[in-house]
Amino acid sequence: MKRTVFESEHEQLRATAREFLARECAPHVEKWEANGQIDREVYKKAGDAGLLGFNIPEEFGGGGTDDFRFNAVVVEEFARFGGAAPGLSLQNDVLVPYFLNLADDEQRKRWMPGIATGETILAVAMTEPGAGSDLAGIKTSATLDGDHYILNGNKTFISAGINSDLVVVVCRTNPDPAAGHKAFSLLVVERGMEGFERGRKLDKMGLKAQDTAELHFNDVRVPVENLLGEEGRGFYHLMANLPSERLSIGLGAIAGARAVFDETLQYVKDRKAFGQPIGSFQHNRFTLAEMSTELDIAEQYIDRCLRAVVDGELTAVDAAKNKWWCTELAKKVIDQCLQLHGGYGYMNEYRVARAYTDSRIQTIFGGTTEIMKDLIGRDMGL
Repeated sequence: MKRTVFESEHEQLRATAREFLARECAPHVEKWEANGQIDREVYKKAGDAGLLGFNIPEEFGGGGTDDFRFNAVVVEEFARFGGAAPGLSLQNDVLVPYFLNLADDEQRKRWMPGIATGETILAVAMTEPGAGSDLAGIKTSATLDGDHYILNGNKTFISAGINSDLVVVVCRTNPDPAAGHKAFSLLVVERGMEGFERGRKLDKMGLKAQDTAELHFNDVRVPVENLLGEEGRGFYHLMANLPSERLSIGLGAIAGARAVFDETLQYVKDRKAFGQPIGSFQHNRFTLAEMSTELDIAEQYIDRCLRAVVDGELTAVDAAKNKWWCTELAKKVIDQCLQLHGGYGYMNEYRVARAYTDSRIQTIFGGTTEIMKDLIGRDMGL
């Protein structure tokens, strides 16, 4: 089914993204996965190619457009690539909105030019060893001492934890238990600050080239000028930015699943058993028909959400529906595609094997499926 949400300028960026991935990423996939980390230089190359910061104002070196369809194109092409690549969706879709919406004029001048060029890599530190989906359980604290906050605590599962230059840290600035959601603030910790240490580069079942790490903050003196947004409003700042992050995750999930499906469809046409292509057996044909239909339906809902973003109408509930449905569907589709590959599906030389482990995190990060359903249910008055 033809998708009509994108226009010619979006397709031009799509072609740029594909060419960039083939030139700058494909030759390095094995090295990056072995190192557990992508080379920093590729972020700068992505900035040069116009794949970063198109939502940053032109005065800071960005593209000056808030059309989320450009974000979507980059997410989809990187997901379809299926190999190690820089986490541009983390930069464009998750972190840049914090700086666009919350940074004051001085912070924008200080940080945005480097973000736009890819020279400054971003991360957000929410999750802690004892606090995942339950953000209210965060223990990392910051105490005001003159013109600095004294930051202490530990974070884990932080994407770009090793490469990052600026880390948006969610911390408790009000120790009063009665403060509730008003206890939290966002502080920007910069590379090289004394007491800021990077812990283990975590060994994951998938996404081997993404540097996911533990971060430690030991009496880090963070200047008050690095407070992002308002003190005590950190939780609400996070909630405001989650819809675009969740839409981005759903976009990537379906684009990646579609790429695996397309390769599987060709495989079942070529692979023969009992004298005929394995795709022609009725059960397999029905399974493939179901997957094709479900992927088409998911893309239509994604495009509806994209149109809602452009029109300024996307709600947190819309994004939650997109996130849980698309990631769960991707998990199911990739699992079925692996089954259709038989023993070859278990071999890492086949994309489907890598996709099986790489995609599994999608129903967890950005808010688990269960959290998404709870959000939707509460909106229904339940």
